This record gives sequence, structure tokens and C-alpha cells, in this order.
Amino acid sequence: MKKLSMLVAVSALLLTACSSTDEGTPAPTGDGAAQGAGYTVLSADELNQMMTDEDIYLVNVHVPYEGELPETDAFIPYTEITDRMSELPFDQKTVVIYCRSGSMSTEAAQAMVAAGAPQFYELGGGWYSWQDAGLPFEVN
Repeated sequence: MKKLSMLVAVSALLLTACSSTDEGTPAPTGDGAAQGAGYTVLSADELNQMMTDEDIYLVNVHVPYEGELPETDAFIPYTEITDRMSELPFDQKTVVIYCRSGSMSTEAAQAMVAAGAPQFYELGGGWYSWQDAGLPFEVN
């Protein structure tokens, strides 16, 4: 019995050590993606692939509105995102936020994590990275 208790304790320590990251500090996860506390940063190519494989809820947080990625579901200014998180279908779809260059979406992502948002994604580099990858962008 003592060996079983020790084995359980060691297993718990290993699982904890292997799964922890510094809160708010992105850590590499492959293909240029980074995972922060509660959200993962995607490259344009990763998001493009995800959009073909999963049911995505895409949110433009850039202020002022200047255009959007195809299939964008909502425009919510980054300054309002925490007040409007109840509008986001976290339990039904994969939520991805983006802005023009990545700065407003990163600020929004950090605020969402602080407000208790469940796991979601951010487009790293914003729609500039999307356009640089040769992907379509709709200008208003």
C-alpha cells in the first residue's frame, strides 16, 4: 500500500511539472505558435488550416473597423471584449480573435484570461500576417 501511495504522489508531481507554464508568458508549441495562459497564438497558416478542419468563431477586435478575414463572425472592439465575453460561443465553437497587427488582440487576450475566459486562440501578427501569407482579406 505504501508503494502505491508513493507511486501516485510521484505521478502527480510529474504531471504537474510537465503541464505548467509561467502565466502570461508564451511558450513555443510548434510551427510558430505560442501558448499563453488560457490562449494559444496561431500563425496565419495554422489558422487557415484550422478554419477548414474546425467550426471556428472568428472575432475581429481591431479599432477602428478597417476590414476583416473571410468568415469573420463578429466585430467586438478590444476595449469591450471582456464586457461582451458572454456573446462568445466558447462551449460550441473554437473562438479565435484577431486585429490588424496583433497588439490589440494580444491586449484583448490578456484581458480575457484575467476575466476567466476558457481556452481560445489569437492570430499572431494579426491580419498583416494573414495577408503576408497570401490569404484573402476583405476591406470595407
